[in-house]
Amino acid sequence: MPAPAQPGARAPRPFSLETPAGATLHGTIDPAAKPGPRPTVVVCHGFKGFQEWAFLPYLAELLAARGFTAVRFNLSGSGMLPGDELVTDLDAFRRATPSRDLEELLWLVENLGRLDPELIDGGRVGLFGHSRGGATSALAAADGNAGDRIRAVVTWAAVSTFDRAAPAEKEAWRERGVLPVLNTRTGQELPVGVELLDDVENSAERLDVEAAASRITAPWLIVHGAEDETVPADEGRRLATAGSSAELLEIPAAGHTFGAVHPFAGPTPELITALNATQTWFRRHLG
Repeated sequence: MPAPAQPGARAPRPFSLETPAGATLHGTIDPAAKPGPRPTVVVCHGFKGFQEWAFLPYLAELLAARGFTAVRFNLSGSGMLPGDELVTDLDAFRRATPSRDLEELLWLVENLGRLDPELIDGGRVGLFGHSRGGATSALAAADGNAGDRIRAVVTWAAVSTFDRAAPAEKEAWRERGVLPVLNTRTGQELPVGVELLDDVENSAERLDVEAAASRITAPWLIVHGAEDETVPADEGRRLATAGSSAELLEIPAAGHTFGAVHPFAGPTPELITALNATQTWFRRHLG
């Protein structure tokens, strides 16, 4: 079901932003209920995710109701346009890499003020990321080029490493040229190219999430489900240990999506806990 309208909510606004690599980032601005340029939270989806997935619009509306402008978008490697339910650009999905995701997120942060200066305060930025998008957000927060703009970070179920394939799986991956991944929600088989494997192996230092965690100075809330079936809770603990500015919230009985499904069927108790902690964190450190 769609997220219920929050009190004072204003209509979302679509945007498109060209990147130096020639990609187009398509996204949505959820305006704050308060007028004027507002502190802005950039929402980064994870692997097989997209800006309209499950709890992301609900989260954006909640943040807008709390006085933030929320900016959610599709990474070019999602292979999806706004409104898509299936990956329509399989080649873009195949060529997606963690480095490209990071470059696109940093480009968006750098150019937030161009999107709508009447709504967005590009100097007061929060980052939110889920799963692989959580690791991308952590890397962005640790990047020196982001400067003082990133004032707060929240990650949910973030991976602590992009190197997730066993040696035998990597060998088969290289032999075939792609790693087929089933989207269990849609039944669509998605190709992951060897570009990702090459990127993880050749950019290990740049993509070292635990090392990046130690460089993050912005207040960082790490939210992880104790029963996460996709990214074990120990990965959240490792990031919290490595992060000098990090605080860990481990939610009992919560899985990778905190009980949320797509299409969104409403918040679960575990998701409500994560949402409340997230909006409180941003109000404390970004508002």
